[in-house]
Amino acid sequence: MKEKKIQWHPGFAAALDLELRSDREYLHFEKEYNLNTKPLAVDLLVIKKNAAVRLDNEIGRIFRGHNLLEYKSPGDHLNIDTFYKTIAYACLYKSYEKTLNAVRADDVTVSLVREGKPEELFGYLEENGFRITHPYRGIYYIEGPVMFLSQVVVTGELELEEHVWLRALSEKLKEKEMRVLLERTSCLTGKYDQELADSVLNVSALANERVVEKLMEGDGSMSEALLEIMKPMIEPMIEKQRQIAMEEGRSQGLRQGISQGFSRGIDQGLKQGLSQGQIQGAVRMLRHLGYDDAVIRQELWSEYGLSGKAADEYL
Repeated sequence: MKEKKIQWHPGFAAALDLELRSDREYLHFEKEYNLNTKPLAVDLLVIKKNAAVRLDNEIGRIFRGHNLLEYKSPGDHLNIDTFYKTIAYACLYKSYEKTLNAVRADDVTVSLVREGKPEELFGYLEENGFRITHPYRGIYYIEGPVMFLSQVVVTGELELEEHVWLRALSEKLKEKEMRVLLERTSCLTGKYDQELADSVLNVSALANERVVEKLMEGDGSMSEALLEIMKPMIEPMIEKQRQIAMEEGRSQGLRQGISQGFSRGIDQGLKQGLSQGQIQGAVRMLRHLGYDDAVIRQELWSEYGLSGKAADEYL
């Protein structure tokens, strides 16, 4: 089975936009901003339109006029070379304006964003004359012989209630964190915000499928509104679960069916070959999505080859 491919960076851009939405009127976002004619780009550029405005969000407190953000997905390293590469991006950004010193160095900031705390990077910086300060939970300023105001945002340490969107970019979400994310999503009203939240949810749900399945298999405490939000993400999971079951079960079931006799082997052999847990999980999800027994029975026949009594055992 192929390893799932998660597009973390679009989720990051959407999450940061939602994080800063209270000050959105003062900001301009540029995703994957090209630094020159070559394929060299910073993950996100945020332009602050009014230098006098102080952003409410803790992540944006350091922001000046031009703010470059580099995001590292879970599993990616954030080391000293990454730090200097991002500083180099900021140098390129400053130097490529049409007029001399059009972008002042003191009007540029650099932010590196990662789920885990980069202990080795901080150790190296402190050993080489830099100072790491910790003004807010999950936010670290890099001070000393650095060309631009710089910070490291450790999303896994951020306060959940204040930074739910960036906290969602993880493969280690707990049920409580997923519930908070869903509840916060259900409170959004604007189309643009809802589209951003969908981008974050798609990433988070794909990275935390087991948590989503546990919520759907729970005691029914999830509201209908939350179930509706989850539906576009759950249905692909059901389809994926079906495909896995088909791939794992058909070959084994058919082999058994041939030895037992074709007439009873397809039904019984497939039933034995498929994982009972996979079929039961699919049935639970279909029930949560509002399908009745007749529809579920048809799905068990069309997708898993289970008919009659074999299908009824799972209902």
